[in-house]
Amino acid sequence: MTDPPSTDAADRPPDALAAAAPERRVVETERRPHDADRATAANPVHAVGIGPGSLEYLTPRGERAIREADAVVGFETVVDYVRDRIDGDVFACGYDDQGETLAAFADRVADGAAGTAVLMGDPNVSGYQFLGRVERAVDDPVEVVPGISAVQVAASRARTPIEDATFVTLHRRGDLTAARERLRAAVGDRHLLVLPRPYDLMPGDVAADLCDAGADPALTALVCERLTHADEAVTRATLGELAAHAGGDGPDDTPFSDLSVLVVRADDPEPGRTGGRDE
Repeated sequence: MTDPPSTDAADRPPDALAAAAPERRVVETERRPHDADRATAANPVHAVGIGPGSLEYLTPRGERAIREADAVVGFETVVDYVRDRIDGDVFACGYDDQGETLAAFADRVADGAAGTAVLMGDPNVSGYQFLGRVERAVDDPVEVVPGISAVQVAASRARTPIEDATFVTLHRRGDLTAARERLRAAVGDRHLLVLPRPYDLMPGDVAADLCDAGADPALTALVCERLTHADEAVTRATLGELAAHAGGDGPDDTPFSDLSVLVVRADDPEPGRTGGRDE
């Protein structure tokens, strides 16, 4: 088992730990070509964003990091997407046992195994809590291999350029007051790209909160579900219509998937296209 982390690191929330500083360089010599063999002071653990679900969106670099790993760790639901790409040992976990699973993974890495963590989408979009827990568990540097996020795909489906949008993830534990205030402040002026939290802050709950804060209920909202999957669906509605689905805290209380992205457009260039579901 690795040595206990410093008190300062142990006291930080995992997402804050992951964002505390730039990545540790594993090569601290002259710059080398990207694909050159590198002599490293320590082998990095890779944190791979696997994309939104379809393996057509898994990057070649991410797939290589998965295939070359002796040990792969991640949430069971994420691991299942890439299981047939894994040649090493699998350390799959849920929310309740992630600590002990990461400890076992860290032991393998400490013994010299090449380690890779897998995360949904792109860790830089939503995933720093698990990334921070990986960093806390292992001694080796952790290098992020970015992936394609469902947020990018949703922006494409909704034709909402990210540079003109406010992105907020609610798909995390802890206090979300600041995140929800950002949405309230931006709605109507900028497009919104939102990752809901199953199942207490689903698209209907977010829409109701925005309407209660004074947002125009006629704004166009799109709920993009299971993007890139065979059963992908996009529901168009007004913000007010979507708010009717607020309430509840379980999968039976919402018509939408836990793999959803909410888009609220700042304008409505095609008002006649609201309402309905594209599949």
